[in-house]
Amino acid sequence: MRKAAITRLRRFGRMLLCVVITLVLMALLVACSGEAPGGGNRISIATGGTGGVYFVYGGALADQITQNVEGVEATAEATSASVDNMQLIGDESSDVAFSLADTAADAVEGREQFEGEPISAQGLARLYVNYTQIVTVAGSGIESVEDLRGRSVSVGSPGSGTEIIALRVLRAAGLDPDADIDRQQLGVDESVDAVRDGTVEAFFWSGGLPTGAVTDLATTDQIVLLPTIEYLDSLRNQYGEVYQEATIPAGTYEGFDQDVAVIGVPNYLVVNESMDEEMAFQITQLLFEQQEALAEAHPEARNLDITSAPQVPPLDLHPGARRYYDEAG
Repeated sequence: MRKAAITRLRRFGRMLLCVVITLVLMALLVACSGEAPGGGNRISIATGGTGGVYFVYGGALADQITQNVEGVEATAEATSASVDNMQLIGDESSDVAFSLADTAADAVEGREQFEGEPISAQGLARLYVNYTQIVTVAGSGIESVEDLRGRSVSVGSPGSGTEIIALRVLRAAGLDPDADIDRQQLGVDESVDAVRDGTVEAFFWSGGLPTGAVTDLATTDQIVLLPTIEYLDSLRNQYGEVYQEATIPAGTYEGFDQDVAVIGVPNYLVVNESMDEEMAFQITQLLFEQQEALAEAHPEARNLDITSAPQVPPLDLHPGARRYYDEAG
């Protein structure tokens, strides 16, 4: 009896040891199963608000990835745009993101909203230029940035690149965004609605041309766009060369009949530095091979240029993107 009990106890001990080993191995497998961004079969693209270029361009890019990269399904996610997108790249909640160059610079250098928490991001391409559009309507009495003093002004949604440049332009013009305007934080769609119902007198928007929401406003109201070029040197001196001269051409929007000189900011397509190299290569390749299809979704895709695309300072190019540009010559 005693011998049989000992035998059963030993068998139980061996079984228990096997269970423990199995559980440990399963835990190790789970811990090691996390893939680098772009290493799985789903790609998330962080874009922006539904009324902006990022959302349209990003949706078209997601479609092209799904159609042309075997075994991969990509989706475009609406976000608050640049700041939000860089944070999503930082914590690897998104695989690919659109961002303004100034926001991307803040993120990788750990300043402003990213103070002390730099983001490990790299660039795939410089896509096109964003135009700083300060929109009001005829008869508002607003003809310059200084005229915004005492007015109700939307500076863009919280966590957006629009908000960053809006606050910087206002300060360069000698206005305190917290004291000198009735500051609203609305996305471009909400800003258009607010202008129409009179709750906002002007709004900032940093976007490509044309922007759908602004086009929509121009069909019902005579819009006015304010020049910002006089503040370019101030912004460059403080934040670097990511800012550039740009012109919104006459005819961009209905009833808009004169060129306006504004501050431009390049847009980057960015990823976490841990993204799979082959996936980064294929996405970069798609931007060019499917450029016409992307441009059918939004004309800004036509502004992608093989010469300027690798220029994403102060970010480094992702090795997969660099391989594409090297092979493309």
